[in-house]
Amino acid sequence: MAASTLGGGAFALVCWLVLKMTSLPAFNTSMVTRALATAGTAMVLVITGVLAFLWVRSSRDPGPRPMWLRVITNLVCHLSPAALVVTALAVPLAATRLFLDGIQVDQGFRSQFLTRMATTLANQDMNYVDMPSYYPMGWFWLGGRLANVLNVPGWEVFQPWAIVSIAAAGSLLVAVWQRLTSSLPMATAIALVTVCIVLVTTPDEPYAAVVAMGAPAAVAMARPAMRGSWFATAGIMVFLGISAMFYTLFTGATALAIVLIALVNALVRRSFTPILHLAVIGVGSVLIALISWGPFLFAALSGAYELESTANHFLPSEGTELPLPFLAPSVVGILCFCGLLYLVVRARTDQARNFLVALAAFYLWCIASMLAPLVGTSLLGFRMEVMVTLMFTTLGVIALGRVAHLDLRRFYPQGVSERTGRIVLTVAAVIMVASGVSYAQGIPEHNEDKLDHAYRDTDGHGERGDRYKADAGSSFTGVNEHLLQQGFDPNDTVVLTDETRFLSFFPYHGFNAFTSHYANPLGEFSQRNATIREWAESSWDDNSDPAAFRSALDNAPWRAPDVFVFRGDASDAENGWKTHLAEDIFPNQPNVRYDAVFFNPAVFADESLWNVEQVGPFVVVTSHA
Repeated sequence: MAASTLGGGAFALVCWLVLKMTSLPAFNTSMVTRALATAGTAMVLVITGVLAFLWVRSSRDPGPRPMWLRVITNLVCHLSPAALVVTALAVPLAATRLFLDGIQVDQGFRSQFLTRMATTLANQDMNYVDMPSYYPMGWFWLGGRLANVLNVPGWEVFQPWAIVSIAAAGSLLVAVWQRLTSSLPMATAIALVTVCIVLVTTPDEPYAAVVAMGAPAAVAMARPAMRGSWFATAGIMVFLGISAMFYTLFTGATALAIVLIALVNALVRRSFTPILHLAVIGVGSVLIALISWGPFLFAALSGAYELESTANHFLPSEGTELPLPFLAPSVVGILCFCGLLYLVVRARTDQARNFLVALAAFYLWCIASMLAPLVGTSLLGFRMEVMVTLMFTTLGVIALGRVAHLDLRRFYPQGVSERTGRIVLTVAAVIMVASGVSYAQGIPEHNEDKLDHAYRDTDGHGERGDRYKADAGSSFTGVNEHLLQQGFDPNDTVVLTDETRFLSFFPYHGFNAFTSHYANPLGEFSQRNATIREWAESSWDDNSDPAAFRSALDNAPWRAPDVFVFRGDASDAENGWKTHLAEDIFPNQPNVRYDAVFFNPAVFADESLWNVEQVGPFVVVTSHA
């Protein structure tokens, strides 16, 4: 399994490095990368399909398989998910440094986290200074290490690390499912389908995608675990523990499924064994998760913080409907329908029952999320779509695999010859591969808007991937150079600004997060927002004197800003310099409202306290204190 994981990740990384040596045109201005992506995807799936077909057919022949077939098929099958990630994701992104969705709202925060992790080995919040992280840091910490190896900024490692991590997870699935099903072709099919699903449903959240990819396998491992297998128990424990350091929502949903599976198995089998193994899974996974969560929990329990979190304050239209992928008029819909039939036909078996319980848990999560706004929150139930879809598609692949392994002569001994059986198998293989190509070749088109942002947004070097003129973000490098010339260390400098992209590209600490949804509960977001508003308003009256304003900053309960980055004109002393404050207005959708506040330039007029510089459209105010 380790070899599959490392091999898939290394293969994807090498391919990414090769692609970065090319001069391919931008995705949003040319069809070249689309054509290359389709050609590559088709070749990956056809070659893998042919080898898998030969593998299955040879199992019906007397004697062992040829050595060349064993070696080549194992190599190709284990690397095929990584190759698919390269063709469907890395190729369309070859001419830009940014990842899907560019530096848009959520990607800005994720880029900020990677930028922070690339500068430290410690557990640190992405924004606030001297504070442990609230958001799971596992994926971002590992990404920071890759940034160090590649010698690139944290934001720039987002793209390769996303590609490498999804590729590694996909290759790992081949090894895991081969052990669970004892079939290399079936394991490969499950892994390839899983990769396709996550690249369509959650490609811009790779840390969530890799957790979702492992959820069906965790449910499948529950069967031997509930029967007393300590190896399977350890597998679930490690998966939940590590996933809790990556993405807690999917971890929580999977953990709920495992708990319900254990309870159902204990009742059906009238045995305490499932409860014992559940306890071991729970304790072990929590201990692993504390590697990431421990510092935050300790600070929250031992400090005098006014904790608040609005991370779940989001209910889009997708969250108002239950995911029913088996009714979709598509290849995935047909596969999910096969999975549904498999559940119905095999409902009395332990494996099918466990998947039914897991699906029930996910649907309950969705329904609870729809009811949660009545108490002022949500459970982000719309995220369960990928989990539900992966469950059904996995079952669909298993169902088709079981059918493909059937010998038709057992049912029609007089009417089906060996040759006819081979023809049926061949036709089935061709249809499956063609269906896979049909779906997978559409991945870049499905992600077209996200890919366009990756090329149109200005990156941390002040450039656009499509080589068109950059926006105001091109001035961020000038802001950073100015601060460095003033002697500021980015890792020990607090900046008050609403220019979140600046904090995404350079590892300065923000005085406050831009929205409460990504703010650390220890950061006291609302109180800081109120303080910023008070500073802005008082700068025109009570604290209009520079010394009084400086005193107001120093008397705040948090470390005062060392730098202000405003929008405005440094020579305009009348209209003020602008920044924005974000306010959570859930359950409304959109769930955030932005208010502009203006600071009086006069409070920064004392040159013994402040230095004022115009950098592009930004007024950069630095403290001499």
